Amino acid sequence: MKKYINKFFVLLVAFSMMQSCSTDDKTIDGVLDGVTSGAVLRTISATNTFNFFDPNDTRFVFDVALEEQDAQKGDLISEIRLYQSFTDNTNPEDSPNSTSKDEVLILTETGAGLTVSDFGLPRLDFSSTLAEALAVHGLTDGEFNGGDVFSFRFELELTNGQVYSNSNIGGTVSGGSFFSSPFIYNVGLKCIPIDPFAGEYTFTLVDSFGDGWDGAFLTVTIDGGTPQELTIEDGEEGEFIIPVPTGTTELLITYTPGNFEGEHTYTIDYDPLDGSDPLEAAADGPGPASGEVFLNICL
Repeated sequence: MKKYINKFFVLLVAFSMMQSCSTDDKTIDGVLDGVTSGAVLRTISATNTFNFFDPNDTRFVFDVALEEQDAQKGDLISEIRLYQSFTDNTNPEDSPNSTSKDEVLILTETGAGLTVSDFGLPRLDFSSTLAEALAVHGLTDGEFNGGDVFSFRFELELTNGQVYSNSNIGGTVSGGSFFSSPFIYNVGLKCIPIDPFAGEYTFTLVDSFGDGWDGAFLTVTIDGGTPQELTIEDGEEGEFIIPVPTGTTELLITYTPGNFEGEHTYTIDYDPLDGSDPLEAAADGPGPASGEVFLNICL
């Protein structure tokens, strides 16, 4: 019955989209028509995770591509500035042990470093490893930890002197619309093990509708051995405990989506060998991301 209901819903949504297409186009035209001031730095793409265990790990970086749009299709840019700050979430801000850092200017772009986007607008690309971010504030081992956050804030100044940043833009611009222009990006430090931590890993799979994972599954492979596929054939929940022995050099976990992804969630809890309390190592859903699952274990 569920499958028929969902098929009907998909057809209804498709029909609604066809009916509203012209209306949406008119809405966008209305937003842009007659605009003579203002500007955005639209997010083309962004990744925002640092690995506490390896500051030089180039898989986990802050990497952002931005597209500038103004009333003159990019001709009003005077300057783009980038500031970086650091928040120590281990120690309270008023603690003498806090290593939080106020923002500092790390980039000023007046045009030479810009390229042209697919829409013919000015494009800015910026990337930073954790090691580079630490160097900006002079942070060393012991002064940062998993759960801490770096913030990267952009400022856009136009030729008329107007300045735009996260403090003076509306939700429509900063949110998940086409413009998606938050101006500020928070990059957390996750504890992604370089070598697997020995212990027991508990995988809890949930289907909110209660009829199984509709073809989706998690795959767990230890040291290149036989992959173990975890799924719910039927029902609302499944639990699997997988031991990872001492000396393991590779623990690979991937998620493969199925149908009705909005019903699927999972959590992975890590139970250390030393008897300390279990920790949540990963969680995703509804609609978990496809591909490799990276654990976050801050001991």
